[in-house]
Amino acid sequence: MASKTSIIAWGSGEDGQLGIGNNEEKEWVCTIKSLESQNVRSVVAGSRNSLAICEDGKLFTWGWNQRGTLGHPPETKTENVPSQVKALADVKIVQAAIGGWHCLAVDDQGRAYSWGGNEYGQCGEEPERKDDTGRPLRRDIVIPQRCAQKLSVRQVAAGGTHSVVLTREGHVWIWGQPWPPGDIKEISKPVRVQGLEKVKLIAVGAFHNLALLEDGVLWAWGNNEYGQLGTGDTQARSSPIPVQGLSGLTLVDIAAGGWHSTALTAEGEVYGWGRGEHGRLGFGDDKSSKMVPQRVQLLVGEDIVQVSCGGTHSVALTRDGRMFSFGRGDHGRLGYGKKVTTGHPMEVPTNIPAPRNSGGNESQGHWSAKLVACGGRHTLALVEWQNE
Repeated sequence: MASKTSIIAWGSGEDGQLGIGNNEEKEWVCTIKSLESQNVRSVVAGSRNSLAICEDGKLFTWGWNQRGTLGHPPETKTENVPSQVKALADVKIVQAAIGGWHCLAVDDQGRAYSWGGNEYGQCGEEPERKDDTGRPLRRDIVIPQRCAQKLSVRQVAAGGTHSVVLTREGHVWIWGQPWPPGDIKEISKPVRVQGLEKVKLIAVGAFHNLALLEDGVLWAWGNNEYGQLGTGDTQARSSPIPVQGLSGLTLVDIAAGGWHSTALTAEGEVYGWGRGEHGRLGFGDDKSSKMVPQRVQLLVGEDIVQVSCGGTHSVALTRDGRMFSFGRGDHGRLGYGKKVTTGHPMEVPTNIPAPRNSGGNESQGHWSAKLVACGGRHTLALVEWQNE
């Protein structure tokens, strides 16, 4: 069977983040044609930019580039066609993350790289330069450079102004400014997060962090203004605390949006908490914030295998490759042709042409989504053609 994959995008395109060659917004899904010749294995959507990782380890970026977030010096403010990050052409990138204005990536050897905005040291250490008053000078890093050099990294995650990595030993390290100015002096040197051992997976929102341990317990720390830590209150935590209300569940995946969080169970059920405005938690007409995780009843029975959380919307992916979006609807970010804001999950139709090698006959197959990535106001997904 000829397997054929495609990268699709929808939502806001004003910064070129859809990668379709123009800056229009799309309220229905469209194909990123320039990536069709690449064998893409995963995609990441940021607040205003996007990236794709290919099977051979090549990294492509597109979107907003005023701070060097695309991994090369900005010639224009935005780029609406994906281009390869040349500085990383000699290594095999396996996973990457986009933060507020910076990006992180990790290669198959466990080496981490950073680039983009660096005003809080979120890209890591560099030779200390000071201004006239003796304050450290930070410059944006427009060419990817090694970061966290002493660590062997398994996963990278990026927040608004901070960076988090999970090492191969199962420890979590953090640097940059973990939440809005004032609380903590910026640190460009990675510091180990105490009290976390045997971590399996990390997820980072704008200013909050989640860590799923191998024993199945979920821990959280950081900003908690909307209850996004799931601790039953809105008190910020500088060190990890267990998330409430999930005991007895087998968690397999976690995701963090700007100010909300989700966890996924082995049974395919979704739990959401944190900021509820615009319906981004999927609780129907109830758009209030939740201080502890609650089951998303409207997705029960759908057998969800992944949830991606954006700035103000979320998308859930089912085992059979359907996508359900919910949350803020302007700019077309929900992908089903209506700019309505809703807390009711609705299916995103993948009405794009059948691949050429399938004979082009839509009645003989369908597109099945394999991975979804929500950004600030746009969404990307990897879809695969399934012959009937």
